[in-house]
Amino acid sequence: MATPLQGREIRLKSRPHGEPTPDNFETVTVSVPEPAEGQVLVRNHFMSVDPYMRGRMNDAKSYVPPFKLGEALDGGSVGQVLRSRSPDFKEGDFVVGGTGGWRDYAVAPAKHYQKADPSVGPLSAYLGVLGMPGMTAYVGLLDLGKPKAGDTVFVSAAAGAVGGVVGQIARIQGCRVVGSVGSEAKVKHLRDDLKFDAALDYKTTPIAESLAKACPEGIDVYFDNVGGDHLEAAIGLMKNHGRIVLCGAISVYNATAPTPGPRNLFLAVGKRLTLQGFIVGDHAARRADFLRDMGQWLREGKVQDVATVVDGLDKAPDAFIGLLRGDNTGKMLVRLAKDA
Repeated sequence: MATPLQGREIRLKSRPHGEPTPDNFETVTVSVPEPAEGQVLVRNHFMSVDPYMRGRMNDAKSYVPPFKLGEALDGGSVGQVLRSRSPDFKEGDFVVGGTGGWRDYAVAPAKHYQKADPSVGPLSAYLGVLGMPGMTAYVGLLDLGKPKAGDTVFVSAAAGAVGGVVGQIARIQGCRVVGSVGSEAKVKHLRDDLKFDAALDYKTTPIAESLAKACPEGIDVYFDNVGGDHLEAAIGLMKNHGRIVLCGAISVYNATAPTPGPRNLFLAVGKRLTLQGFIVGDHAARRADFLRDMGQWLREGKVQDVATVVDGLDKAPDAFIGLLRGDNTGKMLVRLAKDA
């Protein structure tokens, strides 16, 4: 009898109070089961860490179930099929899925995966610009923000996995693009690499002050990844009938007490603003359009695939903690396979 395949997985050891620490996680070596009928065994090449995972570490009801203590975390991953008991995939296929992360090997129903075509972009891009973050930017901006040529689009956390793509798509649409970030290096990245029209460092100047200078004629579309003072500042500068896309609020994810909402929300009435939250999973019907357009933009050089890569499964907790601190530029990824 063949020796069972051994692999590591990272489990949630305890629930964080405020900012997560390495002590909240543990790495465990387990035997990897053979796939059952309809399942695949995947060797992960890259895994994703994402801000939404912080909410799942709390024992609280949300749009996705909380992680369970003592069990492996899950999230996006891309890898190669080692064994398949599904007609949808064969051994050697590259696949991307939303639940197989935080482990070396994943065994899961084939329906949880989709094929990843290396000819369209690098495998890692299927967790970034060609994956959930890219589609979040695509759907949120185009379907909800509805930008028009000449509009001013403001995006917060603009050097992150979603925000950076939002800004690039807005430029493709002929918009003036303003982004906020948390360091001078990221300001330079927005201006020089992503070609934003203006970039603001909220750590050196209060965002309300710098945003007013950058947008003297107001804002048409705000793509919110931060919440808090950024949302309040944007509301104050929105034009009549402006659109605010509520994607995330990373400024409050580690909060240990309730945080106040924008003090000027009443302005939404007189300005006839639209504020809409969304979950990208509700827009699966747009995936084919997204892959077509994003693939073309990548080939044409109109969109860049930007990522910060950390090596080793054991470094995944550090990568996640760093993500919440803003250590990444572009998508934060963990490389699991040395040959990836």
